Amino acid sequence: MKAPDLPPFYAHPARLILILSLAPTAGLGIGRFAYSLVLPDMREQLAWSYSAAGFMNTINAAGYLIGALLAARLIRRFGVVASVRWGTLACVVSLALCALTGNFVVLSFARLLAGVGAAAGFVGGGALAAMIAQTRPERANFLLSLFYAGPGSGILLSGLVAPFVLQWFGPGSWWIVWWAMTLLAAVMTIPLWLASFPSDAMTKQEASVKFTIAPVAIYLAGYFLFGAGYIAYMTFMIAYVRDAGGGALAQSAFWSLIGLSAFVTPWVWRGVLGLNRGGLATTIILGVNAIGAAMPIFGHSPLLLAASALVFGVAFFAVVGSTTAFVRFNYPPESWPTAIAALTIAFGIGQTIGPIVVGAITDAVGSLSFALNISAAMLALGAILSAFQRKLEVKV
Repeated sequence: MKAPDLPPFYAHPARLILILSLAPTAGLGIGRFAYSLVLPDMREQLAWSYSAAGFMNTINAAGYLIGALLAARLIRRFGVVASVRWGTLACVVSLALCALTGNFVVLSFARLLAGVGAAAGFVGGGALAAMIAQTRPERANFLLSLFYAGPGSGILLSGLVAPFVLQWFGPGSWWIVWWAMTLLAAVMTIPLWLASFPSDAMTKQEASVKFTIAPVAIYLAGYFLFGAGYIAYMTFMIAYVRDAGGGALAQSAFWSLIGLSAFVTPWVWRGVLGLNRGGLATTIILGVNAIGAAMPIFGHSPLLLAASALVFGVAFFAVVGSTTAFVRFNYPPESWPTAIAALTIAFGIGQTIGPIVVGAITDAVGSLSFALNISAAMLALGAILSAFQRKLEVKV
């Protein structure tokens, strides 16, 4: 597919995409995943069951689903840049709300708001990053990977801060962690508001090719399973590490390894992301993700857990990038926001169901290991389904 008929986007596309990556850094890396770091302390201090703990990520995922459902419409109405900026700001507000109260209803609302904001920022940011990357076709896959490495920065930063704040202030200090996360996310929003991005003209056009589900139904099913499977690992693995005797240093190291792995993603998967063959790239990357998620099944040794974090992380951030590459290869540019939103909806449904189901299973059988086995199995099945997706023949 040829590059979009747009004016050249400045002299430094990588810099612009890195600034855009701050939206998922704040909305996902911090807004969603930092919850896992404070979950053990919140669960103990607020007397939550695993089901209640899982519900907090389910309501966050429900917000993400709502945001994805509204994203294409919001982008057409207000523009992609406004979607990214205001969505990220909503995530900052939600983090501050989490710091203010232990009320379950208010916390649920805050997690819902974080999901809506993260989806608006992610869909808008992903579409804009794809447009910018496409103006440099020879580097497009690498440039696009920079955007999807964004959540890793948030995971790394929160992993370096949250466990030690909890250790320093002691049990019951989960709310202090939320204030620290609010500060981190607020800093992320500043470059997003100061940067000058390309015109919204293209993203406000009506798509000349309508998105239909049938040709990509099996691919959507595989992405749904990724959403359901990955979130269980990311929600409960810190609890798993702590239950195995890991203190603040071990928890920080495990979480930081997941975040650090994001920084090698653009180089590791550059060739795979260039495979314009239906769902093959997603199958390869999601298969590696499943292997990483399955590693804790075989024991609690620090070396095994470290390997799990690295393998899971280096593939986790690339799975989403592979779906955007799929969209970029198979749809015209004016259809990208709608197609990315449709994939995000399938993903959002999966991650809405995943946490509360895994939490309920854990309550029923009393074993996080059993629940994590289910997580790895869903990821493996998602990889298998994606392999059956063929390249589309879309008339441009």
